[in-house]
Amino acid sequence: MRNAFASQLELLAASDDRIVLLSGDIGNRMFDKFKAQFPDRFYNCGIAEQSMISMAAGLAMCGLRPIAYTIAPFITARCLEQIRVDLCYHHQSVILAGVGAGLGYAELGATHHSCEDIAMLRSLPGMTVVCPGDAIEVRAAMTGLLKLDGPSYLRLGKKGEPVIHPAIPDDFAIGKAHVLRQGEDICLLSTGNILPVVCEAADLLQQRGIHARVVSYHTVKPLDDAMLQECFDDFAIVATIEEHSLIGGFGSAVAEWLVDGPMLDSGCARLIRIGTPDAFPHLAGDQSLARAEFGLTAQAIAHRLWSEWMKVSSMCQLRNESHESKEMSLR
Repeated sequence: MRNAFASQLELLAASDDRIVLLSGDIGNRMFDKFKAQFPDRFYNCGIAEQSMISMAAGLAMCGLRPIAYTIAPFITARCLEQIRVDLCYHHQSVILAGVGAGLGYAELGATHHSCEDIAMLRSLPGMTVVCPGDAIEVRAAMTGLLKLDGPSYLRLGKKGEPVIHPAIPDDFAIGKAHVLRQGEDICLLSTGNILPVVCEAADLLQQRGIHARVVSYHTVKPLDDAMLQECFDDFAIVATIEEHSLIGGFGSAVAEWLVDGPMLDSGCARLIRIGTPDAFPHLAGDQSLARAEFGLTAQAIAHRLWSEWMKVSSMCQLRNESHESKEMSLR
């Protein structure tokens, strides 16, 4: 994802001279081409992320389109006050690009984990939160975010993520979820770089005779309300899957919509939230090991959803039998 970010940045900057890049002393070699083409539009702000955000706000106030880039926890948790006051309060059009979000830097320990960033930033007024699922969505999201008025957060993976989309979808738009595959049994809503794992889980479910719709919810704020309405009306189970805490993340946003939203037609619709628990991982290892510890592998996700499917199917069957029994007694 980070390579896609760098190459798309070069393309966009070539046609928009307002774009400037601020870096928190990271990705210097990755941005060598950008620096060679636009030497006066690159600022290495060092390990001073709070100052980088304030600097980006000032550049935006001068009519530029700053993009601030560094490791996800450092561009969110470390400078949350500056994001809140300098960007959101003044509604400045700055893109915050956080790389290695979730467990992308798992091997570097808890200081580099970022499983709370969606919760923090989606609570800020005026903030748009976008979590691409692969490199193709990264490119599309960058183009879309530059057209927005106001601050935004682009939550990136690290490197080596499988590409799911063959090309940028024609209907891609910020705030509009994208259906990757159709299914009639359960609905899987994925956000961020867990998308390839979700697709693999859908394949495993199909082997068990359960056909899953897979939806890429690349935009967590604002949510695509129409897609949620459709999914909860049409499916017995809707599952949110994210490499983020269950507290305050994408699943929480969907749960809030479910509580506050319109009445649903379905009598059996159930929300299942899959993400990281309210705990730090203390087992040293890479992203795949951390995902396994938290049950975020394709096998673990498929098993959890298969179990939930069996429960819901039994409950719905019992409910239908009860209705039939009542109808017979009335006759």
